[in-house]
Amino acid sequence: MTGWSCLVTGAGGFLGQRIISLLAEEKGLQEIRALDKTFRPELQEEFAKLKHKVKLTLLQGDILDEQCLQRACQGMSVVIHAAAVIDVSGALRREVLMNINLKGTQLMLEACVQMSVPIFIYTSSIEVAGPNSYTEVIQDACEAQNLESKWAAPYPYSKKLAEKAVLAADGRTLKNGGTLYTCALRPMYIYGERNRFHSAQVNEALQNNRVLAEFAKHSFINPVYVGNVAWAHILASKALQDPKKAPTVRGQFYYISDDTPPQSYSNFLYTLSKEWGFRLDTRMKLPVFLQYWIAFLLEMVSFLLSPIYKYRPPFNRHLVTLSNSVFTFSCKKAQQDLGYKPLYSWEEARQRTTQWIGSLVNLHKEALKAKVH
Repeated sequence: MTGWSCLVTGAGGFLGQRIISLLAEEKGLQEIRALDKTFRPELQEEFAKLKHKVKLTLLQGDILDEQCLQRACQGMSVVIHAAAVIDVSGALRREVLMNINLKGTQLMLEACVQMSVPIFIYTSSIEVAGPNSYTEVIQDACEAQNLESKWAAPYPYSKKLAEKAVLAADGRTLKNGGTLYTCALRPMYIYGERNRFHSAQVNEALQNNRVLAEFAKHSFINPVYVGNVAWAHILASKALQDPKKAPTVRGQFYYISDDTPPQSYSNFLYTLSKEWGFRLDTRMKLPVFLQYWIAFLLEMVSFLLSPIYKYRPPFNRHLVTLSNSVFTFSCKKAQQDLGYKPLYSWEEARQRTTQWIGSLVNLHKEALKAKVH
């Protein structure tokens, strides 16, 4: 385990930057390369503070640029591929998601083969498994059930095909004659500081007298803290470098959860923000089946208008299903094979996230003061 090096793609993202921070604490790690299309100035400053711990190189490049990927992979022993575009509302063109999430992954695998990088860890998604129907109850599910999303929506579809490509690539012969080892991690809904979905919901509530939209009260999910997901990636990297563990882990996928209490998406955000005076919208909502069929009609309107006008519905059937399903998973296989244990307890994860939400509240207050003056 001494003298290894790691390339992290999507390093400027919510998860990627946490992976980098934890990697910097690893003894025996010689170099970290952080690849992303752009790095915000404040993140560059944060990464600069890590350079006294480990050699850290920031690389700006496109996941679809084959030469860039090969340069990034040169001399690396592990690739953690966390780069992806997340879109469940249909805001982006299908082609964008298929290119970055699927083609980008395929190009990254090929770069590993050409540059003889022996280990590839893929950040997959819980959406690869579903949910396929809001009426179906999936609780404490495990890998052996082989659940698979049936949605043609670009995000789950692109992630599903990319994961299949990663797992199928295990055992490929590298250019130097070595063998490629791969595995994939499927985290639950990831929360924590700098989660842009939380940020958007909190800022929206701040504009609405701190009333949180209760968009998903019928869901039941087990969220996972971003620090624990990052930790699972590092453990997977170590497991595939361990001659005893690697044969078990190769070509496998793992659900990653922690001890965060299962609850609805809406209640979860309320749990994290109530300390700052936020409250849930208690107004009556349309029944889920009605939301689903309205979404279907809106999708039909979008399809019929598509030759002459690009109409994006405010919500779709995939989003309605995602927001109203019972869908929880066990991480026992990751515990057994990877030695995974959450690095952060629920209490610590809650405190950290709640404090960050408090910082958003303070920023909002300062912005209001600035307007007044």
